[in-house]
Amino acid sequence: MLSFGPLVWGCANPDAVVVTQTDVNQPTPVPAPDAEAPERRRRIHRAWFVAAVTFVTIIGAAAFRSLPGLLIDPLHEEFHWSRGTIGLAVSINLALYGLTAPFAAALMDRFGIRKVVAVALAVIAVGAGATVWMQSAWQLLLCWGLLVGLGSGSMALAFAATVTNRWFTTRRGLVTGILTAASASGQLIFLPLLSWIVETHDWRPAAVTVALAALAVVPFVWLLLRDHPADVGLKPYGAEEFVAKPPPATGAARRAVTVLFKAARTGPFWLLAGTFAICGASTNGLIQTHFVPAAHDHGMPITAAASLLAVIGVFDVVGTIASGWFTDRFDARRLLAVYYALRGVSLLFLPLLLDSAVHPPMVFFIVFYGLDWVATVPPTLALCREQYGDDSAIVFGWVLASHQVGAALVAVIGGVVRDAFGSYDVMWIASGALCAAAALMALVIRRVRDEAAVRPPSALT
Repeated sequence: MLSFGPLVWGCANPDAVVVTQTDVNQPTPVPAPDAEAPERRRRIHRAWFVAAVTFVTIIGAAAFRSLPGLLIDPLHEEFHWSRGTIGLAVSINLALYGLTAPFAAALMDRFGIRKVVAVALAVIAVGAGATVWMQSAWQLLLCWGLLVGLGSGSMALAFAATVTNRWFTTRRGLVTGILTAASASGQLIFLPLLSWIVETHDWRPAAVTVALAALAVVPFVWLLLRDHPADVGLKPYGAEEFVAKPPPATGAARRAVTVLFKAARTGPFWLLAGTFAICGASTNGLIQTHFVPAAHDHGMPITAAASLLAVIGVFDVVGTIASGWFTDRFDARRLLAVYYALRGVSLLFLPLLLDSAVHPPMVFFIVFYGLDWVATVPPTLALCREQYGDDSAIVFGWVLASHQVGAALVAVIGGVVRDAFGSYDVMWIASGALCAAAALMALVIRRVRDEAAVRPPSALT
């Protein structure tokens, strides 16, 4: 008669079970405490190392996202370009950051994460480095707008979504929050440094610093990042079964466009895209691009204003990770409504807080806004995953595109408003009203209650 003997942990496949033949009359031996078993139980899953490399990569990439707001005044003074023109370059950068994301997600399915991210970092380095020789506004549009925009878009949040979807089946909300917070952490690291370089030396050394930061991350990506758990013979974190690596998906551009057209036939896509467009308008387009020059208009030193943005980055880390934890436990729609409503209220008070010095009410605004900065990402990604299943990374890429289009519009509109009225007050109030609208939109997104109903857009008719 056969019975199951002790598990053999030393075999090639750690999940295998060895069946041995024993005498039914003999008592089943109780294995002695194995010193290796606790060690094996405590072993950290490879997915967390991949997430750590992704975190470091996004931190390094955040350097070039920290610089545009610091360049508006120096470029205006040196080249006499209008703030609207400089804002146009920033808007192209922001728009391409979003519009490239869904194609980058599809390219990662075709060529792998490592190759796409490494090439993107190289393009960023070329674009940022080439700005030191520019003499005309079109060169700013080409280098900082086109090249850096394309490179940064390939490493947008769709990159984090792809890593999360492939390597994790549980803790996805938490991991999404951590990876989203990486961008804020990079902002925290680079903003004070870049603002000091711009004010003490010039904007050109700051641009070179950005280029070098992008190149420095390439070896980490190439040597440590892996495309899929199957590449190292592992199951995704939290999965009960081994998941085979899918074959490379051909027709990356066609797939990205096809997913867009299918998702566009559904109401939740437009609601998610609309709310996220307002998110981008009120963060990257407004605060990240125009807060420093707006504070400088009131007499605040550039380094002080940049340091306040860095403080936003500190609390953004806390807020985004907490939002990921909340997303695993609460209704994502209601979380979004709360986030947008609170953000809108805070923006309405900002015109009253700007001054030449940093006062406690401004510090409170910075902390409050930091906690809410990209807390919207984990619930938005969770809703994409809930609505669109396996295509959720590409759908989220298109939703992110709307985020950046909203940011791009406000980046250029903010510059035009500043040139026309001499202040940004109109922008703060209008953005607060938009956030109130986003809160209402989030509440009307329908829920997918039956898991069987969760399907990719290709299954929707």
